Amino acid sequence: MEQLSKRVLAGDIRAVSRLIRNLEDEIPDTHMAIKELFAATGNSHIVGITGAPGAGKSTLIDELIAAYRQIAKTVGVLAVDPTSPFTGGAILGDRIRMLRHAEDSGVFVRSLATRGSMGGLSKAVGEAIHVVEASGKEKVIVETCGVGQQEVDIINHAHTVVVVLVPGMGDDVQAIKAGLMEIADIFVINKADRDGAGKLYQEVLNIASQSHKDDTRAGAHWQIPVLKVESVLEPHAFAGSVALLRNKIDEHYQYLVQSNLLANRLRRKTAAELNEALWGSILQPILQELHAGGEMAAMVDKLITRESDPYTLAEQVAQRYIKK
Repeated sequence: MEQLSKRVLAGDIRAVSRLIRNLEDEIPDTHMAIKELFAATGNSHIVGITGAPGAGKSTLIDELIAAYRQIAKTVGVLAVDPTSPFTGGAILGDRIRMLRHAEDSGVFVRSLATRGSMGGLSKAVGEAIHVVEASGKEKVIVETCGVGQQEVDIINHAHTVVVVLVPGMGDDVQAIKAGLMEIADIFVINKADRDGAGKLYQEVLNIASQSHKDDTRAGAHWQIPVLKVESVLEPHAFAGSVALLRNKIDEHYQYLVQSNLLANRLRRKTAAELNEALWGSILQPILQELHAGGEMAAMVDKLITRESDPYTLAEQVAQRYIKK
């Protein structure tokens, strides 16, 4: 494991991919590699990109990679896909839309499965981010599949959150009001050549203009920008719009640094990672033992027949395993 960690630190893409796979598969003692790599993390700008399925996030990210490579920035992409119910792996696999960067050593792209994580994003996502950071990638882009809790949970992993909307899906503005406004640092109206793009843009702009992220103690203020991105079928206009998005992403990071708000985001991110580590070290072994011994099935039977309730059973397990 130590040898694998050294290869990751040297920027070996195969080693990065192998270690992430081991983390996903929960190979015993793989977490030791994170211990070895942790000191080399924390230097990357982590960008979360979320939005509904079909919003064009992958195509947008593909062009964003190219935009960053034009200014010689190294990029890592982790695309979080739904989990296959049969294999436990990511349904979409490694993103075929990004294959044009496959021969570029300055780019790393990999898909991750949600694995049914209760928090929306799997524990492996946070660990995979660390691995990509340790490999030296300056920009780490995390794409969520835009389903359920993942859209909101990305805030626990990213410094900058980009929410991608597309006209014609009907529930975009409702989704914003339901919570995406709280996590968005930048809005993108993608496929802006479609009917209804102007209306959606104005609605989002009106909401964004009434909201901003600031910290009065730091005297900091960030007005959430709303950007329109043209169709990929217009390559020149599309590339220009994505270059503007790249600039806004970098501008937001500079805002966090200069206003000293980056520390707040790092603290929130680190607290979420600690919660995951505690879950893995304390709760997960207990659950595995309960399942292996058949006790979990027995407790479920008691709940179905109403012989007990979830809280009583949970308290009994806690009293047995946790010494106060």
